[in-house]
Amino acid sequence: MARPELPPDGVSSPLHNLGGWPSHWARIQPARLAVEDAERSLSWKCFEDRIGGLAAWLRAQRLAPGERVAVFLRNRTAALEILFGTARLGGIYLPINLRLTAREIAFQLDDARPAALFFESDLQETIDDALALARHAPPLSVPIGSAPNTYEAEIERRPPVCEALGLGADDPAILMYTSGTTGTPKGALLPHRKALFNSLNAQGAFQTTPDDRVLVVAPLFHSLGLQILSLPLLHAGGSLLLQDRFEPAQVWKAVSEQEISYLGGVPEMHQRLYDALLLRRGHLSDFPRLRFLFSAGAAISTELIRRFADLDLTVLQGYGQTETSTLCCLDAANSLRKAGSVGRPVRHGEIRIIARESIHQRPNLWRETGIGETGEIVVRGPINMIGYWERERETRETLIDGWIKTGDLATRDEEGFLSLVGRAREMLISGGENVYPAEVEAVYREYPGIREVAIVGVPDPKWGETGRAHVILDSGHVLDQEALLDWARQRLASFKLPREIVIEEEFPRTASGKIRKHLLGSSP
Repeated sequence: MARPELPPDGVSSPLHNLGGWPSHWARIQPARLAVEDAERSLSWKCFEDRIGGLAAWLRAQRLAPGERVAVFLRNRTAALEILFGTARLGGIYLPINLRLTAREIAFQLDDARPAALFFESDLQETIDDALALARHAPPLSVPIGSAPNTYEAEIERRPPVCEALGLGADDPAILMYTSGTTGTPKGALLPHRKALFNSLNAQGAFQTTPDDRVLVVAPLFHSLGLQILSLPLLHAGGSLLLQDRFEPAQVWKAVSEQEISYLGGVPEMHQRLYDALLLRRGHLSDFPRLRFLFSAGAAISTELIRRFADLDLTVLQGYGQTETSTLCCLDAANSLRKAGSVGRPVRHGEIRIIARESIHQRPNLWRETGIGETGEIVVRGPINMIGYWERERETRETLIDGWIKTGDLATRDEEGFLSLVGRAREMLISGGENVYPAEVEAVYREYPGIREVAIVGVPDPKWGETGRAHVILDSGHVLDQEALLDWARQRLASFKLPREIVIEEEFPRTASGKIRKHLLGSSP
């Protein structure tokens, strides 16, 4: 896919501004569906008018370029209207996770200091509690979804702002906080160029066209829902259908009735979708336009991929980070043959795997790993973040000479397919041997009856460290631990085998659904 014709990166231009994307499609296909939620269905012309009205309202509030606009919203059209309208004025969009507590919301408000906050009206109590804890109260605070509806009235009362502000490619567009699995969340500052080139990468992986109809159930306050599924689809001129809660039966109903082309979710969602599909006795013939399911956020079981394949449904595995969005995607042609891999690197981004003994040196001294050798993934290119919001030290540690150190460990095979083996900080050393939890987890997920698994390192007087497996079982399943151990010995070296297994009802998770492994590391 060729680089789009744009002004040079150092030149300010409206063409760099993602806020102008809807204007293009409103001219090209004004009557075609742009976005739909439970309350309204918007053509590209209506979508553009509402974005312009929102931008006019923010302009009347004297929103300056670089100021932040926060949203605490479900999957609704307003979240995207505010994103594009904010960008159109050169502002920075700040999505806040709906699962956060008032204290966590207050932290982000104090850290980012937004000029405006839009929130769900039925979550007013949570916002009030957050504002009472915060030192910074946004000058403009607007509930959405209540009557009288200030939001609807305000975006209709002024002539719309149609022209996007001239910006540089590196100007910030989105401030998205990391989930904070081990510490205080950091705001990744994402520029307009990243939104564009990530969209091009996703479109290449998904073969997106304006005819596609995509269902987004993954929250828009996460990278998967917003930057992998929604923005690339809207950049391509397709139609976006939003659901504000994940109910598997309703997802399959929408896929069938709305002729959905693809949808995405985390592995836990796909497991529930599969279970619901069996109850529905569904088959590909029920979904004539469905090309694939996309999975990201964590490794998906190869067994689950094969189970979907038995129903003639393809699952694509992707990999990325908030700081970079998509880095790899396993294409449909190889989804079974290379199951367990995250695919080859994307077109717009330079990705390398660096030997761990050299990763702490300057990039000119890095040694790239050989086939099958474990190293850390680094990435350079237009998909990278600018840095962490007001975190100079963390930015210097992560972004070095243009390269982002992802902290993810991987191997590459002879065909260029990457397989993740863990996080650099999660690696444990047992008897002098490196053990990568993700590798062990991938094996244990294949065992019948194990729904989820997390491996953590625990102190051991003989080996220094050993692994402990925390597992969640399928409903009604009783685990034979000796049988599991015999099975695992055939697939893993003995030093990689967990010495203990703990059965869990659920895992402690971040607000984004990632397992908080450091909380599993304490004694059960």
